[in-house]
Amino acid sequence: MRVNRNFRSELLPPVPLCYEMLNDSCPRNLQPFGVQLAVYITCSTGMMLIVVGNLLVVISISHFKMLHSPTNFLLLSLALADLLLGLTVLPFSISRSVEGCWYFGNAFCRLHTFLDTVFCLVSIMHLCFIAIDRYCAICYPLRYHAQFTVRVACMYIGVAWSAPIAYTAIFLYTDVVEGRLRYLLLDMPCAGNCQLLFNKLWGWLNFPIFFVPCILMITLYAKIYIVAIRQAKEISAMSNRTGSLVPTGTSKREWKAAKTLGIAMGIYLMCWLPFTLDTMVDSLLNFVTPALLFDISIWFAYFNSACNPLIYGFSYRWFRKALKMIITCSIFEPGSSEVDLYQG
Repeated sequence: MRVNRNFRSELLPPVPLCYEMLNDSCPRNLQPFGVQLAVYITCSTGMMLIVVGNLLVVISISHFKMLHSPTNFLLLSLALADLLLGLTVLPFSISRSVEGCWYFGNAFCRLHTFLDTVFCLVSIMHLCFIAIDRYCAICYPLRYHAQFTVRVACMYIGVAWSAPIAYTAIFLYTDVVEGRLRYLLLDMPCAGNCQLLFNKLWGWLNFPIFFVPCILMITLYAKIYIVAIRQAKEISAMSNRTGSLVPTGTSKREWKAAKTLGIAMGIYLMCWLPFTLDTMVDSLLNFVTPALLFDISIWFAYFNSACNPLIYGFSYRWFRKALKMIITCSIFEPGSSEVDLYQG
Protein backbone atom coordinates (compact mmCIF):
# COMPACT_ATOMS: atom_id res chain seq x y z
CA MET A 1 0.00 0.00 0.00
CA ARG A 2 1.43 3.34 -1.02
CA VAL A 3 1.23 6.33 1.32
CA ASN A 4 0.76 9.77 -0.12
CA ARG A 5 3.84 11.80 0.98
CA ASN A 6 1.96 15.08 1.00
CA PHE A 7 -0.74 13.55 3.21
CA ARG A 8 1.93 12.12 5.49
CA SER A 9 3.68 15.50 5.87
CA GLU A 10 0.36 17.12 6.75
CA LEU A 11 0.00 14.71 9.65
CA LEU A 12 3.33 15.78 11.17
CA PRO A 13 3.16 18.73 13.58
CA PRO A 14 4.76 21.90 12.18
CA VAL A 15 8.18 22.81 13.50
CA PRO A 16 7.87 25.94 15.68
CA LEU A 17 9.95 28.85 14.41
CA CYS A 18 11.28 31.98 16.06
CA TYR A 19 9.76 34.10 13.29
CA GLU A 20 6.83 32.38 11.63
CA MET A 21 6.74 34.78 8.65
CA LEU A 22 10.43 34.39 7.70
CA ASN A 23 11.76 31.58 5.54
CA ASP A 24 15.24 31.75 7.13
CA SER A 25 13.95 31.67 10.72
CA CYS A 26 15.65 29.45 13.28
CA PRO A 27 13.63 26.60 14.76
CA ARG A 28 12.46 27.42 18.25
CA ASN A 29 13.64 25.05 20.97
CA LEU A 30 10.40 24.73 22.86
CA GLN A 31 10.64 23.29 26.38
CA PRO A 32 7.77 22.17 28.62
CA PHE A 33 6.30 24.95 30.75
CA GLY A 34 7.71 23.43 33.93
CA VAL A 35 11.23 23.43 32.47
CA GLN A 36 10.85 27.03 31.25
CA LEU A 37 9.64 28.13 34.69
CA ALA A 38 12.52 26.37 36.41
CA VAL A 39 15.03 27.96 34.02
CA TYR A 40 13.50 31.39 34.53
CA ILE A 41 13.51 31.15 38.33
CA THR A 42 17.06 29.77 38.48
CA CYS A 43 18.52 32.33 36.07
CA SER A 44 16.63 35.24 37.63
CA THR A 45 17.78 34.24 41.11
CA GLY A 46 21.36 34.03 39.89
CA MET A 47 21.09 37.43 38.25
CA MET A 48 19.73 39.02 41.44
CA LEU A 49 22.54 37.48 43.49
CA ILE A 50 25.09 38.87 41.03
CA VAL A 51 23.61 42.36 41.03
CA VAL A 52 22.94 42.69 44.76
CA GLY A 53 26.14 41.00 45.93
CA ASN A 54 28.49 42.96 43.70
CA LEU A 55 26.62 46.20 44.34
CA LEU A 56 27.30 45.71 48.05
CA VAL A 57 31.01 45.20 47.33
CA VAL A 58 31.10 48.37 45.19
CA ILE A 59 29.33 50.42 47.88
CA SER A 60 31.51 49.04 50.69
CA ILE A 61 34.87 49.73 49.08
CA SER A 62 33.77 53.07 47.65
CA HIS A 63 32.27 54.42 50.88
CA PHE A 64 34.71 53.37 53.60
CA LYS A 65 38.05 55.15 53.39
CA MET A 66 39.74 52.42 55.40
CA LEU A 67 39.21 50.11 52.41
CA HIS A 68 40.87 52.42 49.88
CA SER A 69 43.91 50.21 49.23
CA PRO A 70 45.43 49.06 45.91
CA THR A 71 44.19 45.49 46.38
CA ASN A 72 40.67 46.60 47.24
CA PHE A 73 40.57 48.89 44.21
CA LEU A 74 41.21 45.81 42.07
CA LEU A 75 38.38 44.04 43.91
CA LEU A 76 36.17 47.09 43.33
CA SER A 77 36.85 47.05 39.60
CA LEU A 78 36.22 43.29 39.44
CA ALA A 79 32.91 43.71 41.27
CA LEU A 80 31.96 46.53 38.89
CA ALA A 81 32.52 44.25 35.88
CA ASP A 82 30.36 41.53 37.45
CA LEU A 83 27.70 44.10 38.37
CA LEU A 84 27.53 45.44 34.81
CA LEU A 85 27.32 41.89 33.50
CA GLY A 86 24.27 41.30 35.68
CA LEU A 87 22.59 44.57 34.71
CA THR A 88 23.26 44.76 30.96
CA VAL A 89 23.81 41.20 29.71
CA LEU A 90 21.94 38.69 31.82
CA PRO A 91 18.35 39.98 31.42
CA PHE A 92 18.55 39.35 27.67
CA SER A 93 20.42 36.07 28.17
CA ILE A 94 17.54 34.92 30.39
CA SER A 95 15.04 35.69 27.62
CA ARG A 96 17.15 33.77 25.10
CA SER A 97 17.48 30.76 27.40
CA VAL A 98 13.76 30.63 28.29
CA GLU A 99 12.30 31.42 24.87
CA GLY A 100 14.91 29.56 22.83
CA CYS A 101 15.21 32.51 20.42
CA TRP A 102 16.74 35.97 20.15
CA TYR A 103 14.09 38.65 19.60
CA PHE A 104 16.15 41.84 19.97
CA GLY A 105 17.62 42.29 16.50
CA ASN A 106 21.04 41.84 14.94
CA ALA A 107 22.52 45.18 16.06
CA PHE A 108 21.72 44.57 19.71
CA CYS A 109 22.89 40.97 19.36
CA ARG A 110 26.30 42.30 18.37
CA LEU A 111 26.33 44.73 21.32
CA HIS A 112 25.15 42.03 23.72
CA THR A 113 27.91 39.67 22.57
CA PHE A 114 30.45 42.49 22.85
CA LEU A 115 29.49 43.33 26.45
CA ASP A 116 29.27 39.67 27.43
CA THR A 117 32.76 38.90 26.11
CA VAL A 118 34.33 42.09 27.49
CA PHE A 119 33.06 41.61 31.04
CA CYS A 120 34.19 37.99 31.12
CA LEU A 121 37.69 38.83 29.85
CA VAL A 122 37.90 41.75 32.29
CA SER A 123 37.24 39.30 35.15
CA ILE A 124 40.04 37.02 33.95
CA MET A 125 42.55 39.87 33.77
CA HIS A 126 41.56 41.21 37.18
CA LEU A 127 42.09 37.80 38.76
CA CYS A 128 45.54 37.67 37.16
CA PHE A 129 46.50 41.07 38.52
CA ILE A 130 45.11 40.20 41.96
CA ALA A 131 47.25 37.05 41.94
CA ILE A 132 50.31 39.16 41.07
CA ASP A 133 49.42 41.58 43.88
CA ARG A 134 49.14 38.79 46.45
CA TYR A 135 52.37 37.22 45.23
CA CYS A 136 54.25 40.48 45.76
CA ALA A 137 52.63 41.03 49.17
CA ILE A 138 53.58 37.58 50.49
CA CYS A 139 56.92 37.00 48.79
CA TYR A 140 58.32 40.56 48.89
CA PRO A 141 56.66 42.17 51.93
CA LEU A 142 59.35 44.80 52.51
CA ARG A 143 59.09 46.21 49.00
CA TYR A 144 55.38 45.62 48.45
CA HIS A 145 53.91 48.80 49.94
CA ALA A 146 56.47 50.98 48.20
CA GLN A 147 56.04 49.39 44.78
CA PHE A 148 52.37 48.41 44.59
CA THR A 149 50.71 51.80 45.02
CA VAL A 150 47.28 53.11 44.10
CA ARG A 151 48.78 54.45 40.88
CA VAL A 152 50.03 50.98 39.92
CA ALA A 153 46.63 49.49 40.75
CA CYS A 154 44.94 52.07 38.51
CA MET A 155 47.34 51.14 35.69
CA TYR A 156 46.42 47.48 36.13
CA ILE A 157 42.73 48.37 36.07
CA GLY A 158 43.19 50.42 32.90
CA VAL A 159 44.91 47.51 31.14
CA ALA A 160 42.33 45.03 32.43
CA TRP A 161 39.53 47.04 30.80
CA SER A 162 41.17 48.43 27.66
CA ALA A 163 42.73 45.17 26.40
CA PRO A 164 39.44 43.14 26.41
CA ILE A 165 37.55 46.05 24.82
CA ALA A 166 40.09 46.35 22.00
CA TYR A 167 40.34 42.58 21.49
CA THR A 168 36.58 42.04 21.31
CA ALA A 169 35.97 45.11 19.14
CA ILE A 170 38.38 43.76 16.53
CA PHE A 171 36.31 40.60 16.15
CA LEU A 172 32.87 42.18 16.31
CA TYR A 173 33.19 45.60 14.73
CA THR A 174 35.79 45.03 12.01
CA ASP A 175 35.93 42.71 9.01
CA VAL A 176 38.73 40.54 10.41
CA VAL A 177 36.44 37.51 10.86
CA GLU A 178 33.59 38.13 8.41
CA GLY A 179 35.93 39.34 5.68
CA ARG A 180 39.44 37.95 5.89
CA LEU A 181 38.67 34.78 7.90
CA ARG A 182 35.40 33.91 6.26
CA TYR A 183 36.44 30.31 5.63
CA LEU A 184 36.40 29.63 9.37
CA LEU A 185 32.77 30.61 9.75
CA LEU A 186 29.81 28.29 9.59
CA ASP A 187 26.88 29.00 7.29
CA MET A 188 25.09 32.30 7.87
CA PRO A 189 23.06 32.05 11.09
CA CYS A 190 19.30 31.92 10.79
CA ALA A 191 16.99 34.66 12.05
CA GLY A 192 16.46 34.41 15.80
CA ASN A 193 19.96 33.21 16.60
CA CYS A 194 22.62 35.24 18.44
CA GLN A 195 25.90 33.36 18.41
CA LEU A 196 28.18 35.68 16.46
CA LEU A 197 31.53 34.48 17.75
CA PHE A 198 30.95 30.76 17.86
CA ASN A 199 33.05 29.85 14.86
CA LYS A 200 36.14 27.65 14.69
CA LEU A 201 38.52 30.54 15.24
CA TRP A 202 36.74 31.66 18.41
CA GLY A 203 36.73 28.12 19.78
CA TRP A 204 40.47 27.79 19.25
CA LEU A 205 41.24 31.21 20.71
CA ASN A 206 39.25 30.46 23.85
CA PHE A 207 41.78 27.83 24.87
CA PRO A 208 44.89 30.04 25.32
CA ILE A 209 42.86 33.07 26.47
CA PHE A 210 41.46 31.00 29.33
CA PHE A 211 44.26 28.59 30.18
CA VAL A 212 47.32 30.85 29.93
CA PRO A 213 46.04 33.22 32.67
CA CYS A 214 44.91 30.21 34.69
CA ILE A 215 48.36 28.62 34.53
CA LEU A 216 49.87 31.95 35.60
CA MET A 217 47.50 32.23 38.57
CA ILE A 218 48.02 28.62 39.64
CA THR A 219 51.80 29.09 39.49
CA LEU A 220 51.69 32.28 41.55
CA TYR A 221 49.39 30.83 44.21
CA ALA A 222 51.56 27.71 44.43
CA LYS A 223 54.57 29.94 45.13
CA ILE A 224 52.53 31.94 47.65
CA TYR A 225 51.62 28.72 49.47
CA ILE A 226 55.23 27.53 49.59
CA VAL A 227 56.49 30.89 50.90
CA ALA A 228 53.68 31.10 53.48
CA ILE A 229 54.49 27.62 54.81
CA ARG A 230 58.18 28.52 55.07
CA GLN A 231 57.40 31.78 56.86
CA ALA A 232 55.12 29.97 59.32
CA LYS A 233 57.91 27.48 60.16
CA GLU A 234 60.44 30.29 60.65
CA ILE A 235 58.08 32.20 62.93
CA SER A 236 57.35 29.04 64.93
CA ALA A 237 61.06 28.28 65.30
CA MET A 238 61.79 31.85 66.40
CA SER A 239 59.01 31.70 68.99
CA ASN A 240 60.39 28.45 70.40
CA ARG A 241 63.89 29.91 70.69
CA THR A 242 62.84 33.16 72.35
CA GLY A 243 60.03 31.71 74.41
CA SER A 244 57.69 34.52 73.36
CA LEU A 245 55.17 35.04 70.63
CA VAL A 246 56.35 36.85 67.53
CA PRO A 247 53.84 39.45 66.23
CA THR A 248 52.43 38.18 62.97
CA GLY A 249 49.25 40.22 62.51
CA THR A 250 50.20 41.75 59.17
CA SER A 251 51.53 38.55 57.66
CA LYS A 252 48.43 36.65 58.78
CA ARG A 253 46.20 39.28 57.17
CA GLU A 254 48.12 39.09 53.90
CA TRP A 255 48.05 35.29 53.92
CA LYS A 256 44.31 35.23 54.65
CA ALA A 257 43.70 37.61 51.76
CA ALA A 258 45.79 35.42 49.46
CA LYS A 259 43.95 32.29 50.60
CA THR A 260 40.56 33.91 50.09
CA LEU A 261 41.42 35.13 46.62
CA GLY A 262 42.90 31.73 45.83
CA ILE A 263 39.52 30.18 46.67
CA ALA A 264 37.86 32.72 44.39
CA MET A 265 40.24 31.74 41.60
CA GLY A 266 39.54 28.03 42.14
CA ILE A 267 35.80 28.58 41.91
CA TYR A 268 36.37 30.66 38.78
CA LEU A 269 38.19 27.74 37.18
CA MET A 270 35.42 25.29 38.03
CA CYS A 271 32.71 27.61 36.69
CA TRP A 272 34.40 28.52 33.41
CA LEU A 273 36.12 25.23 32.56
CA PRO A 274 32.99 23.46 31.17
CA PHE A 275 32.08 26.35 28.86
CA THR A 276 35.64 26.83 27.62
CA LEU A 277 36.16 23.15 26.88
CA ASP A 278 32.76 22.95 25.20
CA THR A 279 33.42 25.85 22.81
CA MET A 280 36.84 24.44 21.90
CA VAL A 281 35.71 20.82 21.37
CA ASP A 282 32.46 21.90 19.74
CA SER A 283 34.35 23.86 17.08
CA LEU A 284 36.16 20.64 16.11
CA LEU A 285 32.92 18.61 15.99
CA ASN A 286 30.97 21.10 13.86
CA PHE A 287 28.96 22.52 16.81
CA VAL A 288 26.91 19.51 17.84
CA THR A 289 26.27 20.56 21.48
CA PRO A 290 22.51 20.62 22.22
CA ALA A 291 21.10 24.07 22.97
CA LEU A 292 20.06 23.08 26.50
CA LEU A 293 23.52 21.77 27.38
CA PHE A 294 25.14 24.90 25.95
CA ASP A 295 22.83 27.10 28.06
CA ILE A 296 23.71 25.12 31.18
CA SER A 297 27.46 25.57 30.59
CA ILE A 298 27.23 29.30 29.90
CA TRP A 299 24.96 29.97 32.89
CA PHE A 300 27.30 27.95 35.08
CA ALA A 301 29.99 30.40 33.96
CA TYR A 302 27.72 33.39 34.61
CA PHE A 303 27.02 32.24 38.16
CA ASN A 304 30.70 32.65 38.98
CA SER A 305 30.02 36.40 39.17
CA ALA A 306 27.75 35.74 42.15
CA CYS A 307 30.39 33.72 44.03
CA ASN A 308 32.94 36.40 44.87
CA PRO A 309 30.66 38.46 47.19
CA LEU A 310 29.66 35.23 48.97
CA ILE A 311 33.33 34.32 49.43
CA TYR A 312 34.09 37.78 50.84
CA GLY A 313 31.11 37.52 53.20
CA PHE A 314 32.36 34.26 54.69
CA SER A 315 36.03 35.28 54.76
CA TYR A 316 36.32 39.01 55.47
CA ARG A 317 35.13 40.52 58.72
CA TRP A 318 35.35 43.98 57.19
CA PHE A 319 32.84 43.01 54.52
CA ARG A 320 30.39 41.62 57.07
CA LYS A 321 30.64 44.84 59.14
CA ALA A 322 30.23 46.98 56.02
CA LEU A 323 27.23 44.88 54.96
CA LYS A 324 25.61 45.38 58.35
CA MET A 325 26.10 49.15 58.16
CA ILE A 326 24.67 49.26 54.62
CA ILE A 327 21.59 47.21 55.53
CA THR A 328 20.91 49.31 58.65
CA CYS A 329 21.52 52.54 56.64
CA SER A 330 24.31 53.50 59.07
CA ILE A 331 26.43 54.62 56.11
CA PHE A 332 24.25 57.75 55.88
CA GLU A 333 25.33 58.89 59.35
CA PRO A 334 28.02 61.63 59.59
CA GLY A 335 31.53 60.22 59.79
CA SER A 336 30.50 56.69 58.78
CA SER A 337 33.13 56.62 56.05
CA GLU A 338 35.84 56.93 58.73
CA VAL A 339 34.83 53.77 60.60
CA ASP A 340 37.67 51.30 61.09
CA LEU A 341 36.24 48.04 59.75
CA TYR A 342 39.34 46.05 60.73
CA GLN A 343 38.86 46.58 64.46
CA GLY A 344 36.47 44.72 66.68
